[in-house]
Amino acid sequence: MALSVFLSSSSSKRKHILKFLDAEKDISVLKGTLKPGDIIHYVFDRDSTMNVSQNLYALLPRTSPLKGKHYRTCAIVGNSGILLNSGCGKEIDAHSFVIRCNLAPVQEYIHDVGMKTDLVTMNPSVIQRAFEDLVNDTWREKLLQRLHSLNGSILWIPAFMAKGGKERVEWVNELILKHHINVRTAYPSLRLLHAVRGYWLTNKVYIKRPTTGLLMYTLATRFCNQIYLYGFWPFPQGPDQSPVKYHYYDSLKYGYMSQTSPHTMPLEFKALKLLHLQGALKLTVGPCNGTT
Repeated sequence: MALSVFLSSSSSKRKHILKFLDAEKDISVLKGTLKPGDIIHYVFDRDSTMNVSQNLYALLPRTSPLKGKHYRTCAIVGNSGILLNSGCGKEIDAHSFVIRCNLAPVQEYIHDVGMKTDLVTMNPSVIQRAFEDLVNDTWREKLLQRLHSLNGSILWIPAFMAKGGKERVEWVNELILKHHINVRTAYPSLRLLHAVRGYWLTNKVYIKRPTTGLLMYTLATRFCNQIYLYGFWPFPQGPDQSPVKYHYYDSLKYGYMSQTSPHTMPLEFKALKLLHLQGALKLTVGPCNGTT
């Protein structure tokens, strides 16, 4: 893909997306906009509310973690099993800014997924699924180790999206404060999901709820010249028809086409593949050759 085509196409997409959201502002609610005790209606469960706790308020950033930031290349690393045996680790780590999803483990998979992390997301459900709801000290220690390994990265926690995750968000916030963990916390704005969904609807991509990966791509268009996607593959078979795990790091199984799922992953992938063909991003779904 010619660099000039990549840059011009990316610039065009960026201008369109900027009509819908400002990633610098929408990546996190800031301290000045909320205070402890404020009542917030969840984005997807408007009838349910949560109160802003002292701990949450303490961790709200004073300024956007992306304020004034711009990067030459960004890698967004999804969690598909397509990454296994890809050898993409070095290529991913060579990018200027690396975004990872849902606290996925990296240490045991460095050869395929790399290690560099500048921003990592953490849906509240990850605490239940990957850390057994911290039922004992062993799981609590595992989460602490993972948080410590972030070492100054942005930890992006969608605390206001859906009911049911408040307690898990509070557990994480408490651990960060109690153990003085070196992360920069961010909590996406209340309008972000609707803004992103609105943008994709104008492109005739009818998604019920954007996946974390699609959210990160949409945000990244604001502060990245070139965007590279890895680990985005929502199908049980690879391009060569070999089996592909849902996640590279566990044995979780989901129905990609399930009507009960809040996400429409194959539809999202089709949209991203079209952007790849148009030169707006580079989508890697096979082995890496070590160049970016």
